[in-house]
Amino acid sequence: MTEASARVPSRRVSEAREGAARVDDTSRFIPEEVPVALVYDGSTHAVMMATPADLEDFAVGFSLTEGIIGSPAEIRELEIVAQEKGIEARMWLVPVSGRMHAERRRRIAGPTACGLCGVESLEAAVPAPRTVGNSATATPDQVHAALAAMPLAQTLNLATRAVHAAAFWDANAGAIAMVREDVGRHNALDKLVGAVTLAGLDPARGFVVLTSRVSVEMIQKAAMLGAEIVVAVSAPTALALRVADEAGITLVAVARPDAFEIFTHPGRITLAIHGDDARQEVHVHALPL
Repeated sequence: MTEASARVPSRRVSEAREGAARVDDTSRFIPEEVPVALVYDGSTHAVMMATPADLEDFAVGFSLTEGIIGSPAEIRELEIVAQEKGIEARMWLVPVSGRMHAERRRRIAGPTACGLCGVESLEAAVPAPRTVGNSATATPDQVHAALAAMPLAQTLNLATRAVHAAAFWDANAGAIAMVREDVGRHNALDKLVGAVTLAGLDPARGFVVLTSRVSVEMIQKAAMLGAEIVVAVSAPTALALRVADEAGITLVAVARPDAFEIFTHPGRITLAIHGDDARQEVHVHALPL
């Protein structure tokens, strides 16, 4: 199986005194990126460029967020097979799920262009998201603790400085329960969805943490997991905000060590900030009607 990273030679050019450049031969770790085919009952559904790590989680998570299955129990067999030019995640579905997936593939068969492949209408491009529950809560201290724990938890990023991460903060344990990394932010979240689901963790007993920007697909995937709170270090798109609001997700973004902003459903963040503690700043936005 391909390793998740590789050490390669490089030449470092740095500024030196008196206008002369300093050149040093060195090396660094960089992440691997390989084609990963998602195969159901012998037919390839999609090929994603991904980091070759945690691929079982990826296969299950992708299947869940794409609506191919409703639970991991619908996959009766899963095999990760290395090929000469990539990797296949081969899944065999239970008969009912297999028939439903085959029918769906027949409906979307035909030539597609770049973008949302297999989508035949504007309405299908942004479907109504799954609505999440309303039992999760978090404090500013928990949000900041999760952010502070993320750098050391991202082992692949520590080595390469070139991958995205998605993590699950377990409120009961007061710690990050799991982290998944990938060159693709969507893949990282799919891996996390698979890992959380396979571990039997309750998404309402914590929150998802993202190191990437929040596009609409990230919100759609979080909704499929049932995550009620999503915390991201970067900013969201306007469409992601509208979909998060529709799904009932509390979206915390632009999260920094000393501040974060709440964009949707702020009631889940309990803002009992210590009286004279100026260390934490929380900004709450209201969506325009």
